[in-house]
Order: sequence, then C-alpha cells, then structure tokens
Amino acid sequence: MTEPAFLKIMQGTADDLFAHLGPRPMARTGRRSLTAFAPRARRLSAVIGGQSFPLTPVRGAPEIFVGELPREGAYALERTSAGGTTLTYRDPYAFGPVLGVMDSYLIGEGRLDRLWHKLGAHVIPHEGVRGTHFAVWAPHARRVSVVGDFNGWDGRCDVMRRCGASGVWEIFLPDLGEGTLYKYEILGADGTVLPLKADPVAFGSQHPPETASMVRDLSGYGWHDGDWMAARAPRNAVSAPISIYEVHLGSWWRDDTQGGRPISYREAARTLVDYVADMGFTHLELLPLAEHPFDGSWGYQPVGLFAPTIRHGPPHEFRDLIDAAHARGLGVLMDWVPAHFPTDAHGLGRFDGTPLYEYADPREGFHRDWNTLIYDFGRPEVANFLTSSARYWLEEYHVDGLRVDAVASMLYRDYSRDAGEWVPNKDGGRENYEAIALLRRINTEACGACPGVMTVAEESTAFPQVSRPVDAGGLGFSYKWNMGWMNDTLAYIRTDPIHRRHQHGQITFGLTYAFSENFILPISHDEVVHGKGSMLGKMPGNDWEKFANLRAYYGMMWGHPGKKLLFMGQEFGQRAEWDYDAQLDWDALARPDHAGLRRLVRDLNRLYRETPALHCRDADPGGFQWILADAAEESLFAWARHGAQTDAPVAVLCNFTPLPREGRLIGLPRAGLWHEVLNTDAEIYGGTGRGNMGRVEAAPHPHDGQPASARVTLPPLSVVMLKAAPHG
Repeated sequence: MTEPAFLKIMQGTADDLFAHLGPRPMARTGRRSLTAFAPRARRLSAVIGGQSFPLTPVRGAPEIFVGELPREGAYALERTSAGGTTLTYRDPYAFGPVLGVMDSYLIGEGRLDRLWHKLGAHVIPHEGVRGTHFAVWAPHARRVSVVGDFNGWDGRCDVMRRCGASGVWEIFLPDLGEGTLYKYEILGADGTVLPLKADPVAFGSQHPPETASMVRDLSGYGWHDGDWMAARAPRNAVSAPISIYEVHLGSWWRDDTQGGRPISYREAARTLVDYVADMGFTHLELLPLAEHPFDGSWGYQPVGLFAPTIRHGPPHEFRDLIDAAHARGLGVLMDWVPAHFPTDAHGLGRFDGTPLYEYADPREGFHRDWNTLIYDFGRPEVANFLTSSARYWLEEYHVDGLRVDAVASMLYRDYSRDAGEWVPNKDGGRENYEAIALLRRINTEACGACPGVMTVAEESTAFPQVSRPVDAGGLGFSYKWNMGWMNDTLAYIRTDPIHRRHQHGQITFGLTYAFSENFILPISHDEVVHGKGSMLGKMPGNDWEKFANLRAYYGMMWGHPGKKLLFMGQEFGQRAEWDYDAQLDWDALARPDHAGLRRLVRDLNRLYRETPALHCRDADPGGFQWILADAAEESLFAWARHGAQTDAPVAVLCNFTPLPREGRLIGLPRAGLWHEVLNTDAEIYGGTGRGNMGRVEAAPHPHDGQPASARVTLPPLSVVMLKAAPHG
C-alpha cells in the first residue's frame, strides 16, 4: 500500500478499503499478510486459536497496522486502547461479498422482487460466522460507511464495498445483531460529508426524536392465521360487507398511570381488537405506522417505509396485533404513503448528495402544501423501492390491504400549482404518466403476490377507472374513497333542517355516479381536525337534535350503496375535535346519548353484515332503486336495496326534518309483510321511540313507481329500514 492510500484511509476519503485492508496471500512465503485500520489503538494483534500475532503500526500512519499470519485459520483482532482497555472483534475485511452479481444487476435495473430481502440490515450467518449484512443504494456516493456505537460513529471505519455499477454498497459486520443502532455516513461525489442518514430499508428505528436505524431480525415469527389468509379473499370482495373502523393508534387510548403513553401493539391486540370486533366492524384501518419523525404528521410524513414505528413496540409485536385481529375475524388495512416524504436531514432527501429519491426540479419534486419532497416516480430504482415497500407490509406483516394516501397529488403534475409552476408531461398535459404506471405496477404486483388483499385509493378528483383492472385500462385499485359523497352529504346534514329542502340535490347527486367506481364512503380523520369540529359538533340544533341528526346520518350512510368507514370516536359522538396527542373521550360513554349512538353503530354493522341486500350489490346499479328522490319540500328520501333474486329487499326511508311523518304513504317493491329492522329513533339509541311497532303491511297498490305501498310512520330526524318478509 502506498503512503497516499494510508493517508486517505486515515482521512476518511478512501472509497475501497477492501482493496487495501484484510488478509492477502503471500506466494513467496506461503503465509498471509494482514493490514488493519484501528483508530485510537495503542496495540493491535491478530489471534488464531489462542495464539497472538502482534501487528506493527505503519510509520507515518499509526492507525494502520500490518503483520504476517499463518496461511490457515480464522483470526480475530485484539485491540488495546490508549487507556488500556482491550477489545476483541472479527475483521469485516476478512469476509467476502454477500450480494451476487445478479442481485446487483436487478437492483440497478429496478426489477428486483422483494427488494427488502437484499437491501437493509439482515442478521445472517456468513462464511461460518453470524453477524449483520448491510446494503444500501447510493450510486453517486464516493464513500459509504456503516456507523454506530460499535465503531464510535467513526465513518473512517467499516467502509462498505461498492457492488459494480449498480450503485449498491454492502458490508458484513460479524457479531452484530438484533438491537444494534446504526446509520450511514456518506461522502458525496464532491467530497462533502453528508448528515448521517437512516437506512431507507431499515426494519426498525430508534424512538423519536432520536433518528438512528435499528437492526431487527424479522425471522422466526410463528403466525397462527393460516386459515384466515387462505380464506380472506371473499372478505375483501366487492360483494362482501366491508365496514371499516379507522384508528390513529397513538390517540385511541393512553395509559394515564404511565404519563399518558400511547397503547402498545400488544395491548391493542387485546383491547382494540376486542372493541372493534364487538362493535361489528369487519376491518380495522390503521393510520400510517411506517416510522416517522414528527408525531403531528400522524404518520403521513414517513422516513422508514419498511419500519413499523417503535412508538408502540418492536416489529414482532406489530405482528401480534395483526395475528390477533385475524383470530377475531377482522381484516387489517394500513395507510401507506408513496406520494411524498419529509425533508428531515436523516431521511431520503439528497440521500447521496444528489436528488436521488426525489425529482431534481422543485416544480416536480417539492410539495408546497406539505413542505415535503416528491418521489421520482419514473426512476426505475425508486419505483422498485416503492413497489417493494407495498409488498413488504402485505407479505411480512400479513396486512390485508393498503389505503394509498394522496393519490390525486400523484396523478396530476399541476396538483396545487399555479400556471408556470409545474412541468407538463411529454405530451404537454397535466397527467403524471410515471406515477400512473407506478400505481398500476403496485396494484398488479401486490395483488399478484398476495392473493385476496385490497388496495384503496384516496383520490378526490374525477380521474377515470381508479378501481378498474389494469388490463381494462384502470389503475387497478380495489376501492376508491368517495370524497364527493362525503363532502356533499356533510354539507347537507350540517344545514339547518328548515333549509334542507334547498340542498336536496346534495343527497341525490351522489347516486348519479355511485356505481362508476367501487366506492368506500369515508367519514375519516380528515373530517374532525383543523377546525372542522367533531361529527357531533357539525350537527345543527340543540343537544337532542344533534344526536338525532347524527343517528339519521349514520342510518342513511349504512343504507347507501358503498362500503363504510368511520373514524374512531365518531361511533359514540365524541364532542371535541380529534386531538392526536390525547386519547378519545371514553368517559362520554357514561352518558345515555353517547352510549345510545354507539349501540346504533353496533346494530348498523350487524344489520349490514347479515343483510345481503345492503352490501352484496354495492357497486351494481341493479342493487339500487329510487322510491322517493324528489320529495325536497319534505326533506324525505327513500330507496330500495336489492341483493340476489332470493334475497329479501330492504327499503331505506330517511326523514331529515324534525317533523314526524305519521302514516306517510310510501311505495315498496312488493306487497306483504315488511319488518322494521332498524329505527334510528328507537329509545335504546336515545330517540323518542316512535315507529311502526316493528312491522308494516304493504298492499298491492302501486305508488312512487313501485308495485305496492304502505302507510309508514317516519319519526323526526330519523332513518327507518324495512326488510321484506320471506315469501310464503
């Protein structure tokens, strides 16, 4: 080794320590030469089978030691510091590469399935020794080092091996394992040492506000959900009852006896899962749990797309939560964010000193709304990274589906940008072709690799065929959030009843496009934050009228075509706006009105699950039939829901005024007995108890375009559902 090479190693500018350090055969003597770098060492020896071979410091380069060893035998290095402390460790430069040529090639091409199997930190045996293999993509870096407590966070040590032209760097560090904290020190192409970077494919992280990655061994978990996984596809199908309870895990419940700490994954596996199952929901949806630095982002600004947040426990305990949910018959969805990422110094921004993961042009690569960066969707390696992240949660954690956040911001290059502030596509248009291709790839690969999963788009525009198959020209999502329905119906229900006759179309309009996509009706966290107030707070009138309005709204929602989603706390009418930093107001359930509302939601879920007409043709216009669409002066709506030919139809009757309608003649799809299967004004829900004594008899007298009709009592601010009795 030349003197300049010695100096580069000590200065931290050498980019290929494997060319200089470690053992080398000596043909002339039949022995091995050994060169080792040991900063701050007073003495260094190699130990083979209990025999010590002292190494000599190089003159002018006292941190570099050289010596000769026997030709055979694994060695360890014994380092004595200036203070006399002795440490024995294995030399990482004695080990060969782990990644093969094909691995590197496919990573560079952006075509490696399950990218997380190769990149990140993996606890493995290698050449007879157990340790951790680190691999990271940083194609423009001059040098990449793994740093941590194990090397004093000294980037001159443990410099990684460059894997050809792929841009991947790797190193095997013997004897490191589960729980090791680490980051990457990267020397940019211009010689600048960048801020220490967390691992983009880390499986675990340090607890925020600390930002180091953590080695997590994902192997060895014993799943118990084989039966669920084999049979889950029908539970996610468009014909299935899907009623989703959306949860921010950090604020659902907190332990006041321990400083208000959030619930752990294992606690949630008991209490949350039991609660959601008891409430009759079919699915639990978790706001993003990928690691994120800022609590106030609720997880929507992640830096660790392969790391469950440590806020609630380690990865295996997150698996405990999923396993427990499956045991109770609950599917689990998780919000996933490929649309943007934060600018935190330890994150993906300018990862190797260049705009690597993000578009270089801020007109494409920066979200002014959120002060975040935008992935370069067209770069093959970035597309592979995001596709693999989606598959990772589905495969490694048995998540049953992903709800993809902010899809609209991905689809349009001019999203939230004025003229001249965005870059058109190659055809001069506003659509982001690269993002569209990526979403199609994610949906195709995720559903292909994980049969039975669902993907859900939060998409707020009229972009066509979001929930249609890719081979039919669609984006390939299973479902789309119906944001238009949500906006219109909330505007209607918050209007004073005396003026609702002027807003009638806000209920009827949604039925003109209700079957253009596979829709989920979302009353999500977004509707109860940032000054929007709680759901109960949106309702007009006095306290009784607020609860009656909210009960009627939920009754209408559960009777309307489309799958259901309700954010936590809304099921019992929490009065305060949602606060991510505090638990729900569980004490409210001591009041009969709140308890009654929760009882209604539980019964709505039960009725919805048990009644095919209310769910099996949600995306089929043949499953819906208007009875009353134009009774604006009375603020009445009525429609029929139909299932298969043998399923009993259901009539959904809505009275959105505080006036009772006694003996109102309503058309019905057939004559005979109809059971009152739900009345939101029932006393057990906090209502007045008015109704139809459990049944009505329809005579064969056509009315409202129906072949039969009946006199029905519609209580004030209520929804009544009637189900036809079986024939014969």
